Amino acid sequence: MRKPGTQVLSSAEHALRVVLLVTERGKITVSEVAAELSVGVSTAHRLLATCKHAGFVRQDRSGGPYTIGPAVYEIAFATNAAVSLKDAAAPVLQDLRAEVGETTSMLILEGRNVRFVDSLEGHRHSVRVTPRVGVVLPAHCTSGGKAMLACLSEEELRRRLPGHRLVGVGERSIRTWPDLTAELTRVRRRGWAANLNEGDPGIGAVGAAVRSGTGEPRAAVVVAAPLARLGTGRELAALAPAVVEAAARVQRRLRGAPAG
Repeated sequence: MRKPGTQVLSSAEHALRVVLLVTERGKITVSEVAAELSVGVSTAHRLLATCKHAGFVRQDRSGGPYTIGPAVYEIAFATNAAVSLKDAAAPVLQDLRAEVGETTSMLILEGRNVRFVDSLEGHRHSVRVTPRVGVVLPAHCTSGGKAMLACLSEEELRRRLPGHRLVGVGERSIRTWPDLTAELTRVRRRGWAANLNEGDPGIGAVGAAVRSGTGEPRAAVVVAAPLARLGTGRELAALAPAVVEAAARVQRRLRGAPAG
């Protein structure tokens, strides 16, 4: 008689082996999984579907091979990339703050939220945004979060925001799925995202994504200021080129290229 929990353990072990296979090979098919695990094709398909739902693999077209999913990159980032990202971003955030005089920050994506992992307080004005290292906010309520969400496929976006549930935290937070998808379309078109009183009250911000070599969002660079200085579309647009260039510099540094 099979002991209670044995089937669950076996399925978990198989799923982990699927993740290992795809990370070792870069891509894998249903038939290859079936052969490697000595299971039926239907079981292999079910295992891959589970891994896909959890974000560990992805499939760019129906019937095509499965490749490494965004969740694998998140784990890799959490285990060994945080230091390299912070090292790559630190001088860029310093230069950006010197250029614009406002508070600069680095955010990473954690599920449906963002976390501030580095932040330098602005220095030109007596009233300024304080550093927010460690603060966690819903991604769709921040400029950096929206910049990173705009990098995701529709499938991955739905995985992170199941049921299209959007909880606002600010006066102007996005609260409906159509509004979010329209906003992300604008972000993709112009290459940067804005936040006007959507997260922390009284704050405007501009954010741009830092992408991995495969296009996945690694982080976001953000400049934030009180609405009195960053509260109009013109002010946001004027600041955007510096933020976009800073994100590109971090991206180049992460890839080992000269920062420029």
